[in-house]
Amino acid sequence: MKEFDLEKLKYPIGKFIAPEHYSQEYLSERIKEIEAFPEKLANETIHLTDEQLDTPYRPGGWTVRQVIHHCAESHMHCYVRIKWTLTENNPVIKAYDEVLWSELNDNLTMPIQPTLDLLKGLHFRLGYIMKNLSESDLEKTFIHPADNSENKLKKIIGMYAWHGNHHLAHITTLKKYKNWQ
Repeated sequence: MKEFDLEKLKYPIGKFIAPEHYSQEYLSERIKEIEAFPEKLANETIHLTDEQLDTPYRPGGWTVRQVIHHCAESHMHCYVRIKWTLTENNPVIKAYDEVLWSELNDNLTMPIQPTLDLLKGLHFRLGYIMKNLSESDLEKTFIHPADNSENKLKKIIGMYAWHGNHHLAHITTLKKYKNWQ
């Protein structure tokens, strides 16, 4: 992979851009993407060898295995953040160091099947709760302590749909580059 492609390798679908207006159509499409993510991820990865799973998607980047485990960890945080936001008034959520988490033994060595199974159930729950958010629920907010930013629930629907597609593109781009079937 050529060095001049590094930014494209980091963000193969571009960076997340929040829309100015969150239409019902936009939210519905993003929820469908969230619901479809586990199956798409499994289809792209379940047949990979351990050697392939332990290949970084870019120089200095995570391995495919780490990306898969990261998606589950990140999306579990999404689910908990939604629950906090629905049950507390503008809560300050708990941040986590995703880089340190990615370096833990489970992310480096654990088989992917349990994580793919976890994602299937988790994304069913995410889709279910997201489809049942009221207009007022979508406006509810939480504070992210990293930058003290206020985030509405409607924004994280788009952000986590992007997040899944972003990491899926890391894997599909690597597979194409390596000519893996």
